[in-house]
Amino acid sequence: MPVGTMAAVKGLTVDELEALDVPIILGNTYHLALRPGTELLDELGGLHDFMGWRRSILTDSGGFQMVSLLKLANITEEGVTFQSPSDGSQMLLTPEKSIQLQNEIGADIIMALDDVVSSTTPDPERVQEAMHRTLRWIDRCIAAHKKPDKQNLFGIVQGGLDLDLRATCCHELIKRNLPGYAIGGLSGGEAKDEFWKVVLCCTKLLPPNKPRYCMGVGYPIDLVVCVALGVDMFDCVYPARTARFGVALTDNGNMVRRGRGAREKEGRKERKGSKKGIGEEKEEEEDPGRVF
Repeated sequence: MPVGTMAAVKGLTVDELEALDVPIILGNTYHLALRPGTELLDELGGLHDFMGWRRSILTDSGGFQMVSLLKLANITEEGVTFQSPSDGSQMLLTPEKSIQLQNEIGADIIMALDDVVSSTTPDPERVQEAMHRTLRWIDRCIAAHKKPDKQNLFGIVQGGLDLDLRATCCHELIKRNLPGYAIGGLSGGEAKDEFWKVVLCCTKLLPPNKPRYCMGVGYPIDLVVCVALGVDMFDCVYPARTARFGVALTDNGNMVRRGRGAREKEGRKERKGSKKGIGEEKEEEEDPGRVF
């Protein structure tokens, strides 16, 4: 899924997204609640009408900000209190509040609020606490969900890199018989082999007849490996962000488009290099891919 954090995928119009046959995009509950506000979105008919987007939307619960805005967050059993990075105001995001906001946003798939910790945290007790809190919070999310006939609520598997905790979380979420399941808390700097082991652990346990969504993953090699391991859905800023810098991801590797400024800079470097004396070496740059 391309990421449209605040109701727009940067650099692309909705018509261009449809022309690319993008079936679903992601919006972020926390940021949309700050601006433009979910009450306004609800009055305007939901995020679909606000964007002019006729296809599916998934909204994150806001849980990821527990990691990305950790210095501005305070996590308790009640929920997580954020300090707005824009104006310093306080927001208490509880499981009930997260679901209320997502009901107002009107996405087709909404995510349960989970307790997210970095995959590289050295504190196993904090990882265990987060997994069990995530299970307690899913029940609060289910109870608060007002539109189960219109919006699909996905649960999120937590447990860090501990496969036993991941298995416990999977088994408990399956008991809730949710429309879909996500694998969260990864792609945070852990080693690839540890990442893939966790994905395999979860996909072997989660129902194969329901969507299995690996959150925050978008590098080409990770997509290929995770699809082979049984994942159906992904989201990441990487594909659209790297495209804005002139890089296209293709079956044959990355293709890099150099802008006029980069080509002129290269020309100056080549002319300067041609004036070097015999025996002097030019610096070599890492090959970013095919250039066109």
